[in-house]
Amino acid sequence: MSAAAQSGANQAVRVMVTGAELVEEARNLLVSHQVETIYAPAYSTSDDLANLAREKEVDAILVRQGQINRSVIDASPRLRVVAKHGSGVDNIDLSAATARGVPVLRALAANAQSVAELAISLTLTLMKDVVPLDMAVKGGSWPKTKYVGRDLAGAVFGIVGYGEIGQRAASLARGLGMQVSAYDPFAEGTADVPVSRDLEAVLRAADIVSLHCPLIPQTHHLINAGRLAMMKPTAFLVNTARGAVVHEEALVAALRSQGIAGAASDSFEVEPPAADNPLWTLPNVIVTPHIGGASRSALRNMAVQSAEHIIGVLEGRGYDSRALANKDLVAPLEAECSSEGGME
Repeated sequence: MSAAAQSGANQAVRVMVTGAELVEEARNLLVSHQVETIYAPAYSTSDDLANLAREKEVDAILVRQGQINRSVIDASPRLRVVAKHGSGVDNIDLSAATARGVPVLRALAANAQSVAELAISLTLTLMKDVVPLDMAVKGGSWPKTKYVGRDLAGAVFGIVGYGEIGQRAASLARGLGMQVSAYDPFAEGTADVPVSRDLEAVLRAADIVSLHCPLIPQTHHLINAGRLAMMKPTAFLVNTARGAVVHEEALVAALRSQGIAGAASDSFEVEPPAADNPLWTLPNVIVTPHIGGASRSALRNMAVQSAEHIIGVLEGRGYDSRALANKDLVAPLEAECSSEGGME
């Protein structure tokens, strides 16, 4: 039964997508279930999103960008499900959704490999001085006779957050001969990758600290001035998690004082970041525009899973309980677990 038939309503069943157009497979899937897609412009404000949701009386929201606050969630009386095009739900008001009885569903491990690959790519770029060497050669220098590089083999790759992405990053790092240690207050380790409950110990030992934890109140500014000071002055910080896991002002200070050797970040506390962000002035920083999960396979997996979550709820079949972000929700439509992989 299609979503429209299940609703029994005269008007079309509608999903509001906050951001860029979905991949073709997801678009076709929604159309085949008679779900009309309404696209909100990229980086719309919460007020803009609430107005659009109210005007169109949407049945679902598929979140790619934007802050989905209480005003957005309460805007449409028909709203039945929110699906995240990814795993991080820090931009969605879970308590507001729970109060409405609306499940918020993550894409399960859909972009894990892509994000892990970017973390390793940034690690290689930092440790092998790719950017400064590129600039030197293009600027007319030839530092071959003076340059002494770093070895990846034997370097300690410290992971903060040992979920699906952290585990995949660990596998890639071990393949390069790196020693891997991890911090996670809940996950269990293995003989090859020990998982510590002591964040300080991991920070002090690591040559690279790679962040893979979700943004929750306990991890907001987890990497602050004090914790940056625990790192080796020769160590690098790589953030492919959420921007606010790192205190940006403290990071700028640590980089300027050479408290750490460098940093790479795919996300920022404010996105898009300001044109005069002080990080841009630092030669030992590499940045990318929050594209860790933007590989072809990841975009396909996230979009299709999100569409499937929406269709499942709108057609009365429920959802995979592992995808549920607002765990306090009483979920009469919860379905049997069916998808593979874990959540970051």
